[in-house]
Parts: sequence; structure tokens; C-alpha cells
Amino acid sequence: MSQKLWGGRFTQPTDKFVEEFTASIGFEQRLASYDIQGSKAHAEMLGRQEIISVAEATQIIAGLNDILATIEAGELEFSVALEDIHMNVEARLIEKIGAVGGKLHTGRSRNDQVALDIRLYLRDEIDAILVYLDNLETSLIEQAEQNLDVIMPGFTHLQTAQPVLYSHHMLAYREMIARDRSRLRDLRNRFNFLPLGAGALAGTPFPIDREWVAEQLGFDGVTRNSLDSVSDRDFAIEFCSFAAILMMHLSRLAEELILWSSANFSFIELSDAFCTGSSIMPQKKNPDVPELVRGKTGRVYGNLISLLTLMKSLPLAYNKDMQEDKEPLFDSVDTVKGSLKIFVDMIAEMSVKADNMRIAAGYGYSTATDIADYCVRKGLPFRQAHEVVGKTVRYCVENNKDIPDLTMAEFQQFSELIEADIYDFVTLEASVNARQATGGTARIAVERELARLKSA
Repeated sequence: MSQKLWGGRFTQPTDKFVEEFTASIGFEQRLASYDIQGSKAHAEMLGRQEIISVAEATQIIAGLNDILATIEAGELEFSVALEDIHMNVEARLIEKIGAVGGKLHTGRSRNDQVALDIRLYLRDEIDAILVYLDNLETSLIEQAEQNLDVIMPGFTHLQTAQPVLYSHHMLAYREMIARDRSRLRDLRNRFNFLPLGAGALAGTPFPIDREWVAEQLGFDGVTRNSLDSVSDRDFAIEFCSFAAILMMHLSRLAEELILWSSANFSFIELSDAFCTGSSIMPQKKNPDVPELVRGKTGRVYGNLISLLTLMKSLPLAYNKDMQEDKEPLFDSVDTVKGSLKIFVDMIAEMSVKADNMRIAAGYGYSTATDIADYCVRKGLPFRQAHEVVGKTVRYCVENNKDIPDLTMAEFQQFSELIEADIYDFVTLEASVNARQATGGTARIAVERELARLKSA
């Protein structure tokens, strides 16, 4: 029983399989630096408050620094028998500096300690992910800036609907990423409060200074209820929710890149660095990266459902079930960071086949709505104008003609309001540039939006 820091109550050793089954050290090692960071602040506070002597606090902090150096050098062997990262660090500290190391745990519990560690970890990961999000926005904006003259088909139901600027299409994804970034920043602000000091569930009788520790660790304040402090995992759930929405956005973009890079579309060319070949078909260039991101999205969804299910029926306060919070969270963090990193570079290196996009934009009678708008300007109610256009398109289909190819006589058999200036309204450029209101696809509207984004 000597290895178990909690072993005083027990007379029988833990079953070996139970030991392995309940241990979390296998996946908690990434929390090591955060565990030590929180412990150092806690030890210094204990000394300041004269709960332990300043000399003891100094000795503890020096020991923790030595352990951190050992961990960073990859020289510390973690023990399953010691269950988790907290016990591994504390046992090593006692081994290093003697019984004084056991004073570190004064005024705290593993329950509030792990709540602190996860927050410190997630805060750093969020800051890193925010940079990736900024970089992806930059890649999307640069794609838009570099291709302002490119017209492509806009789709609804994956059917050609109206022509749009490729730049406008890229900026649509920029809007999604901007919302993702806003959600993540909101989350960071919402959970940036210190839970340490809540103890196991009821607080601590020692005269600790939680506010001082919070300031040292960069928190905006302290949590206000000890029960909630140790049992709250909303922040992990919120992160996984953010991750699920972000991955959904990336998956939508991935799907379009997969379609666009196919021979059937041939709208874009992905860099060879982000594709693979076929072992049997030498002509193939497979868009493996977007396909894999699309596939990983389901796993991130699963992580969110895992955490929601984990927490849905837990009574206050801490329960061992909550040990299962880390692997879904860690996996979501890793998946998001990897997906964003690879998307930033892939988008930046993607080339556009402008001619193919333009040809496709002319298919499917994409300027038909412009005839309706034209008739409305001439005084025809929209519903009647809609009927005129429907008949015009049916005529084109039956006679294998495109709208700009119709003669004036052919146009006027559907409405006498149509005059020679109709040809100024049914070109791709005219259709695109007619939509100049804020948020529209006209070049002038897209240029205004790009200027706004750059100034922001």
C-alpha cells in the first residue's frame, strides 16, 4: 500500500486489473506541465498565507521545477499504480524532497486540481486554435482577392442557379470561420475562472487566497460555488460543440473541393502535396486530405455526444465517470488543430481553373432570373414575370438554345415588354454585377467587403 497516497483507509491492495482499468495516466500525461504550473502557484500561495512556511514553499517549487525538467526531457517514467498525473507528480515530489512534498496538497483536492489542469490546458489550446482560424480566414480572403474576375455557377440543390463570383463563394466560408472564431472566444471568456480552492466539493477550512492564485495563473476571477467548481464540464462540452460546428464547416468546404477537383467539374487543381495516387490506376489524383477531414467530422460529432451522455445524469459533485471527459476532449483538440493546419496550406496552394468555371456558369439557364427582374422593372408583377421566364426556359430546352442566343422575335413571343436592351441583362457579368447591395455577389460589393475585412 505504500505507493497509494490515499492508502491509509485500505487493508487490501487494489486488484491489478482494476488498477489498470481505473488509471488515467495513459492519456493525462499531456496535462503534466499544467499540473505543475497550478501546483507551483498553489504552493507559493500556501507560503504567502503562512499555511506552510515560505522555506517549505520554496523547496516544493524547486522540486516541481526539477520534475518538470525531467518530464520535458522525456525521462520521467509514469506509473499506472499511481493512477493519474496528480499522484505521479506528487509521489515523485515526495521522493525528491521528502515529507515536505506531502504538504503541497494542503487546501486542495484532486477534484479541484483536475478542473484547474483541464482549464489551463484548454485555454492554451484555444489560443493556438484561434491562430489557426485567423490563418484560415487569411487563406480564404487571399483566394478571393486573387480571383476577383472569376465567375462560377452558384448552386441550389446542386443544380445551377445563378452566376456568382468565385471570390464571393470563398468569402461565404470566411463568414463561417469568423462565427467559429467568435464562438471560441466567447467560450474562452466564459470558462476562464479558477476552480482551485473548491476542495473535494465543499471548499477548504484553510485561509487560502484564491484571488491571488487566479491572478498568478491568468484567470479573470474565481468560480463562485465549490460544488459546481468540481463538477462542471460545460467548458469541455462547449469546446466539443464548437469543434463539431467547425468540422461541419470544414466538411462542407471539403465536399466542394472534392467535387470541384473531379474531372466532371474541373474547377480547381489541388496541389500534389495534398493528394495521393492510385496503386492500380496511374491517371488518378485523389483528394485524400479533404476526404479525410470530411471523415474525421463524424468522430468529432461522436466526441460531443460522448461528453453530453457522460454528464447527463451525474449527481453533484465529482464522480469517477468524469475521468472519461479527457479523451473525447483531447481527440477533438487534436483533430481540429490538424484539420485547420492542413486546410490553411491546402487553400493557399489551390489553383483555380477560371475558364472551366465560366463555361459551367453559363449552363442551366443561370441568367433566367435576370429576365424576370428585367420584366419587373418594366412594370410586370413578379409572379407574371416568373411565368414569362418559365415559358422562355421551356422554349430553350425544347429548341436546344441558351438564353443569350434567342432572337428578339423569340424573346417577344413571351412578353412584348422585352426590348433590345434585354441582351445587356442576360450576360454572366451583367447578372453578377447587378447584385450590388451589401452581401451581394457584384464585384463592387465583394471589393467593399474585402476592404472592410482588411481594415478590421
